[in-house]
Amino acid sequence: MANVKKELTSPTAAALDVLGGKWKIFILMLLKDQTLRFGKLRKRIPKVTQKMLTRQLREPEEAGLLHRQVFAVIPPRVEYRLTEHGQTLKPVLESLYAWGIRHREALGLAPLNPSDDACGLGAGQARPVPTAAAAVLVVTS
Repeated sequence: MANVKKELTSPTAAALDVLGGKWKIFILMLLKDQTLRFGKLRKRIPKVTQKMLTRQLREPEEAGLLHRQVFAVIPPRVEYRLTEHGQTLKPVLESLYAWGIRHREALGLAPLNPSDDACGLGAGQARPVPTAAAAVLVVTS
């Protein structure tokens, strides 16, 4: 694990230091049960730029949560997976996902399709539950 660069004042601050950022939770969710190549991660998170994905992968790697394996082939191949320490986040990620489902229900949003990505970035995003009072346009890709 990398050396701690700054003094963290609380366990919550330590967690947010590693997990904070727009894409880190999505990345960790995608890697929760599988190893993925950089290109596959980029396809599964279509709104992230290559530069930002690289940055967001580097920080959890430095914190000892991700293992980056570079293969000496042409074109270059890089794979990412959770380390043993990163695996300890699985219950947290699963709880966050379950809470997200309950939160969507509380907001009146329809359940996601099973074909949607584990991190919810797939085709069926935020579709309101139809009501008698409103006509609803459902967009899928």
